Amino acid sequence: MFSKACEYGIRAAIYIAKKSLLDKKVSLKEVAKAIDSPEAYTSKILQKLAKNNIINSDKGPTGGFSMDKQELDKVKLSTIVFTIDGDDIYKGCGLGLKKCNEQMPCPVHDQFKTIREDLKIMLETTTVNSLTLALKDGLTFLKR
Repeated sequence: MFSKACEYGIRAAIYIAKKSLLDKKVSLKEVAKAIDSPEAYTSKILQKLAKNNIINSDKGPTGGFSMDKQELDKVKLSTIVFTIDGDDIYKGCGLGLKKCNEQMPCPVHDQFKTIREDLKIMLETTTVNSLTLALKDGLTFLKR
C-alpha cells in the first residue's frame, strides 16, 4: 500500500521520536541502521521530513535528527504519508487500474473503497507518539 520510501519514512519518524523522548539526537547512519534502510535513500527521506517540519535537522558537532517532544502527539501518520506519497493512497484502484471509478468500477472497487476509508481514518488518528510508546514498551519493533 505504501511506497518503500513511505514505509522507511514512518519507521524513521518513529525511531527519531523514540530517541527524542530520551532527549537524544540521532545521526543519519544510526537511523538507517535502526530501520534497515540504505543510507543514501534514508538521507533523501529525512530531508523531505525535515523540509516539511516533521523532524528537526540540526547541523554541526551537536547536530542530528530529532523531534520536539511536545509535538509528538500532533504528528499524525497521515502527515508523513502525504509528505512522501501524496494522497494517491486514498484514490488508487485496488487492482491498479487507471480508469477505475464510481461509473466504471473494477471488481473490487466497493470493497477497496471501504478499506481506503478505514485506512484514512487510521492514518489521521494515529500519532507518532502512540506508536513510539508501544515501541518503547517493547510491544512493537522496527526491524526484523
